Amino acid sequence: MDLVVKSTGGTVSSHARQVVERKVARLARHDPRVRRVEVHLVQEPNARVNGGNRVEASCWTGRRRFNASAGGPSVDTAIDQVVSRLDRQISAEAGKRRRRLLDGANRVKSRQIPTDEGPRPGPEG
Repeated sequence: MDLVVKSTGGTVSSHARQVVERKVARLARHDPRVRRVEVHLVQEPNARVNGGNRVEASCWTGRRRFNASAGGPSVDTAIDQVVSRLDRQISAEAGKRRRRLLDGANRVKSRQIPTDEGPRPGPEG
């Protein structure tokens, strides 16, 4: 899984990068086909808006792209909120796929009745 961490209004600290890596690793639990995750850390110039820190994330899987954003007083709380939102979206999609798969499994399948006669001769025979 590729992880890209970007920042606007400041630099990405090593602590923030480690927190993002640890939290994002949970996303592969619901869908092992998670290919790429982009996390964008934004420090608001006006701290009264959403606590001053905003995190936006995009997650690409084999089928879809999931987006989430959150704000908070610290980067850690915003990352927690974003990862929980992405986790909810991915698990809901996995549940939908599983439900579609199992709905077809409960149907009665057509069965071919074997005949003891063998192959029937054609119009020539």
